Amino acid sequence: MSVNLPNLLTIFRIVLIPLYLYVFFSEFPYHVEIALGILILAGVTDVADGYIARKHKLVTTIGMMLDPLADKLMMLAVIASLFLTDRISVWAALFFFVRDLAMIVTGAVYHFRGKKTVPANAYGKLTTVLLYLVIPLVMYRYEYSEAILWSVIAFSFIASAIYLAKARLLNRV
Repeated sequence: MSVNLPNLLTIFRIVLIPLYLYVFFSEFPYHVEIALGILILAGVTDVADGYIARKHKLVTTIGMMLDPLADKLMMLAVIASLFLTDRISVWAALFFFVRDLAMIVTGAVYHFRGKKTVPANAYGKLTTVLLYLVIPLVMYRYEYSEAILWSVIAFSFIASAIYLAKARLLNRV
């Protein structure tokens, strides 16, 4: 594995996942605020690793695979925590899980079959930004937060369809 700063930041994001879960489910004061801070830190490192990788030409194959995996694993952990604390419905969680797990499996299948993977596109990045914006609303149980989450989930399915279409086009023989 190519160990460079962007890849280290991606690995750091993966390490933040169990920390987020531990803090979110803890009983100490301000646990939701601290968990949200960890999530924001993950978002900032996501932006930083992509910027550094592109600016300094440190983009690696492993980074292209680990970066979206880190994003999806963090979001799956967040969605699970929101579901387990009755902040979102089972249906919202299920749609989110199915979509992200399908993207992870599809990416792994493409990778292990030697197929080309498509770098994250603007729709996927926008989906991530929208999720980071709606999650605090859901965490604090603001009115209509789940409706807003549903709109982001719907958009994420559109972004996934575009991504998969591009991957199929890229790998046509």
